[in-house]
Amino acid sequence: MGRRLTGDWIRVSWDEGPSGRPLRLDLVLYALCSGYALALALTDKHYGFRVWAGFAVAAYGLALAHTLWLRLSPRATGRWASRWTGVGVIGALGMLAPLGTLLVQRLTGGDWSPDPGRWSAQPEVWVIERSAELLTTTGTPYVDVTALGRPPVVDDYTPYGPVMPLFGLPRAWFGGSPAGDLLTDARLLFALAAVACVWGAWRLLGRPRIPVRAAQLAAVFPLTALTWATAGPDLAIAGLLILGTTLAAVDRPLWAALVLALVTSAKLIVLPAAVVGGTLVCARLGAGALARFCGVFTVTCAAVHLPAVLVDAQAMAEHVLRFPAGLGAVSSPAASPLPGHLIAATGTAGEVIAFVLLGLAALTITCWLVVRPPLDGADAMLRIAVGLGAFTLLTPATRFGYLLYPAVLLGAMLCLREHRRLREHRRQPGLPERVGPGGSPAGSSAQDDDPGDGDEARRSATPTS
Repeated sequence: MGRRLTGDWIRVSWDEGPSGRPLRLDLVLYALCSGYALALALTDKHYGFRVWAGFAVAAYGLALAHTLWLRLSPRATGRWASRWTGVGVIGALGMLAPLGTLLVQRLTGGDWSPDPGRWSAQPEVWVIERSAELLTTTGTPYVDVTALGRPPVVDDYTPYGPVMPLFGLPRAWFGGSPAGDLLTDARLLFALAAVACVWGAWRLLGRPRIPVRAAQLAAVFPLTALTWATAGPDLAIAGLLILGTTLAAVDRPLWAALVLALVTSAKLIVLPAAVVGGTLVCARLGAGALARFCGVFTVTCAAVHLPAVLVDAQAMAEHVLRFPAGLGAVSSPAASPLPGHLIAATGTAGEVIAFVLLGLAALTITCWLVVRPPLDGADAMLRIAVGLGAFTLLTPATRFGYLLYPAVLLGAMLCLREHRRLREHRRQPGLPERVGPGGSPAGSSAQDDDPGDGDEARRSATPTS
């Protein structure tokens, strides 16, 4: 009985509809986020993480206080009586402010230091910028680790595809001065790419209403906000995944194939997303469209990888394949206290069990795709989120930060569901075709469109629990 009541509470609190009570889940969410940020500020060894956490404690704390005020003020109205206020506070104070602080602080040095207490940017930022310099000088972003004249170390590796170094090109071309270094920090390029891709996807969908819960998952979730300020490549990857899947959902298979090929050529672990995208194309447009999708995807991947292969195929294989798989001259340090790593850490049998579980998860998701192929963007986004989430949880060598992918993609799924609801509304006979601002059906008020304030409950005289 208790389990059923808990499930009902989560379901109703998750709802964005007027009958929902989303403030209850908001209180829990912001309280947990505040606790996470406080723990990080007090215990983490990374300078950038602690800076972000200091800002984030204040940001999530203010959002929590605002949500509590909304909960205790059921008749509150006006601009501030919106759940978007808390989201905006976190965006400004928990994302933009720490990013600006760390961009300036990075000018004082600390890159390539063995002491994480000096890192104003995470190593992936320097590595990608270095790979861009190598690309402009040698024609390949991958250094030959056997020709260094010394034993290689982790930071010598660039475990990304040949598209990722493009984010470092502005610094390679225009860096070298304080102003140039500040304005060409790769984190700015990652953030701009993510925002541009999400904006493009939103426009392709007809600018549907964005649920507050979607913004909480995709934008102000701690892993997203932390990555925004300290690193960034995973944000750009997530943005490209959202754009590519949206293109497939609006029946533009060739553009979808192009974008998904580029994102796969930036980070190989997101290859399953291309499989889901192809399945969506096939379900919507048929086998012919799938064949064209596969052709564009294959040709694009080949064209992007060919220059690096021609310059030094062995170096590329060492960086992109052997190192992440733990077979390189240096083992990948990726490890987090997630189930796959914990199981593998028990010994050889544990490693086997972890890989068996990963294989079973892959088989299960493949069967899900075959038996119930996705028919729209929301379905496809859910399958990509589940697939990348399972990979993160079960892979022995993975990073906790990769959980950013399922969180962001689930947020995108909620937006795509809004698009689906709007489309179904338009198809119902006797209902007006005209829609209001932001893609909402005509006749709905702004408060109805953002029932995230728990409007019906908050307009009642007595607060409900």
